[in-house]
Amino acid sequence: MNYLIRSKKLVTVSQLGTVKDGAMVIENGKIAEIGIWESLKEKFPGLDVMDCSNYVITPSLVDCHTHLLEFAPTSLYPVSSETHFLAGKAILLQALSAGITALGEQICGHPLCDFSKEDYQKAVDGIPIDVSFATTSISIGFENLAHFTAITQSRGVTQYDLSDPILVQMIALLSDYPGENIFINATPANFTEKEVPRAGEIIYTLEELKKIVKIYHRLGKRIGAHVGGEEGIKLALEAGIDVLHHAHGISDKQINIAAKQGVKVVATPMGGTHLQPNSPEEILKFFQKDIPVSISTDSYLPPYPGTSWLPFQDQTLKGPDVLMLIAQPAMQLLKKHHYDENKILALLTDNPAKLLGKDDTFGRLEAGLEANFLVSEGIPGLEITAIDQIKHVFYKGVKVIDRL
Repeated sequence: MNYLIRSKKLVTVSQLGTVKDGAMVIENGKIAEIGIWESLKEKFPGLDVMDCSNYVITPSLVDCHTHLLEFAPTSLYPVSSETHFLAGKAILLQALSAGITALGEQICGHPLCDFSKEDYQKAVDGIPIDVSFATTSISIGFENLAHFTAITQSRGVTQYDLSDPILVQMIALLSDYPGENIFINATPANFTEKEVPRAGEIIYTLEELKKIVKIYHRLGKRIGAHVGGEEGIKLALEAGIDVLHHAHGISDKQINIAAKQGVKVVATPMGGTHLQPNSPEEILKFFQKDIPVSISTDSYLPPYPGTSWLPFQDQTLKGPDVLMLIAQPAMQLLKKHHYDENKILALLTDNPAKLLGKDDTFGRLEAGLEANFLVSEGIPGLEITAIDQIKHVFYKGVKVIDRL
C-alpha cells in the first residue's frame, strides 16, 4: 500500500530536523519522500491520504538491551518449555504496543531454557519487530557463582571456561551486535539482593579480557560488556571493550577516556547492576563529551531502590512499556541544556539503531529507510511517557498498533 501521511510535525532525527506541518510518502514499506504537506499534496495528487495533522510523527523506538525472550517468560509466567515462546510473543506484543519496533536481545544461557539462538530466531519470525541477538556468557552473583553461555544453553560452565578461546570464538561468531557479550561483574539479574550477595564481583583479569577482545576484533566483531563500578570500567577501557552496557558508577576521568577511545554507552536508568543506575546528570555528561549513548530498559528488571529520578514505588519487574518513562528525566535535562529535540530523541531511535548496525534500515525518518514510525500526542520520552499517548505504530509502512 502506498500513501501520503500528514502530521502536525515530523521529528525526523535526520539532517532534515523537525518539519512542521510535514508529510511523508510511503511506498512499498519504505519512506519515499519527506516534505511540507502542501508541497507533497500537490506533487502526489493521486495518493491516498492519512490525516494525522493533530499528532506528531517520529521514528519508532529501539530498545537495544533487553532480556524479553530468555529470562522474562519464566519470570513473568508459569510456563514450561512447551509454552515458553508463547509467553515471549505476548511480551513482544507489549513492546510493540509501547512503540518499540526493534530490539537488541541478549541470549545468555539459562538453567530453565535449553534453547539455541536458532530457536529464538524462529520464535520471532513473522512478528513485526526487528530483533538482533547478542550471544553472551553470563555470571550470576549467587552465593555460589553461576556461569552460563549462549552456546552451552542450560548447562552451567566454570569460571575458567568463560575465557576458553574456542568457546569465546563460538559466542563471538554467533553474535549479531555488541550487546553484553561478557559480564565483567557478576550480575544481580532480576533477583533480590539477598539472593545474589556476590553481585558486582569482578569475574575476569585484565589479561583474560584482552584475549577475549582480541578474538572478537580478529573476527571483525565489536564487543560489548556488562560492567559497573570504577574498577570494572577501568578493566573494560584498558582491554579495549567497544561498548559499555550500564557503566554505572563511571567517573568523570573514565568518561573522558571513553570519549577519546570512541567507546559507546548503553545507559540503563532503571538498574541492571549492583550499583545505582545512570542518572540524568551522567547521561548529560556523555552527551557533552559526544559519547554515542543509547537509553535502554534491560527489561524485565526490578527498579533500583531509592533512585530519585524513577517514579516507581516498588520493585516489581518492569518491562519495555516503561522505556519512555525512565528516559524522560535525562531527555528533559538535555532540553534544559538547549539540545535539539532531534538529537535528544536519538537516544531512543538512531543511536541504538547504530549500535545494532542497522542505521541504514531504521532509526530515522529519511528517504530510503523502512517506514517504522509512531503517531503520537508528543515526542516519545521528551513530552509523553504513557503508551496510550502513542496512537499508531507503523512497521514497514503497515499500521500494527491502532489506538484511534
